[in-house]
Amino acid sequence: MTPITMVEGRRISLSNLDKVLYPETRFTKGEVLHYYATVATALLAHIHDRPVSFLRYPDGPEGQLFFTKNPPPGTPAWVKTAAVPRSDDPSAEQVVVCDLPSLMWAANLVVEFHTPQWTAGSPAVADRLILDLDPGAPATVVECCAVAGWLRERLAADGLEACAKTSGAKGLHLSVPLEPTPSERVSAYAKALAQEAERELPELVVHRMAKALRPGKVFVDHSQNAAAKTTAAPYTLRARARPTVSAPVSWAEVEDCRTPSDLVFLADDVPPRLERDGDLWAPLLDPDRTHRLPGRAGSRASRRRGPP
Repeated sequence: MTPITMVEGRRISLSNLDKVLYPETRFTKGEVLHYYATVATALLAHIHDRPVSFLRYPDGPEGQLFFTKNPPPGTPAWVKTAAVPRSDDPSAEQVVVCDLPSLMWAANLVVEFHTPQWTAGSPAVADRLILDLDPGAPATVVECCAVAGWLRERLAADGLEACAKTSGAKGLHLSVPLEPTPSERVSAYAKALAQEAERELPELVVHRMAKALRPGKVFVDHSQNAAAKTTAAPYTLRARARPTVSAPVSWAEVEDCRTPSDLVFLADDVPPRLERDGDLWAPLLDPDRTHRLPGRAGSRASRRRGPP
């Protein structure tokens, strides 16, 4: 019999709570739901008013994975949706996870949460810049941290303050809160920045996705600033061998990283971090800390800086 729970007045059917989703650690679906309920305040703040895409893995990371932007079959009428027209479907809608009942309903589907850099009311107008640092073996997150430090300083030179989080996989994500800016303009700036990073750190950075270029280097992926792209949300669980989390980290943790294990955070690690440190990505939610891109998008980032 499927248990029914009441969450803030909404009836939610929960299923297979004892099912092991992460065999390596015996982490169950019930524990997945408990994790999301525990971090709900922080997670909901970051996905608020953003259309959500789901990576579903109902049989665990070793089972079938499928990515969906459309509301899943059986989505309750009380779950909010937003119109997100696409070239292949002008009437397309996506779920907006705006409260605890919606979050728990979605978590019961066993999902990663992915969002664009814009909110539902302003499609293709970004309020965040994102850089995804992805290491090509044998490079690891340690090399990503070195690149992140360079990018942090370079962004600061343009008056932009970045926050960092683990991807929950192998790399790091850097994000900057922006005044609303057309996604095309943010994309141009991010691409120019990635190109400059490759020029300045040629032994460490590539800005193109081609796998042949990536062994031993960090791919600075700027493409997720495109309006149609999404990024794993802060605090989402990932479909990996263990229940890793895309966890916000401090710059001190980035600077102190010496081994890949230094920046691996599992579901059980995150609630104590939130209690101790608060939400390390809170600056992204502060309207007084938004930034304006400098000049013409990419104009400064595309020029090599001279000696000091």
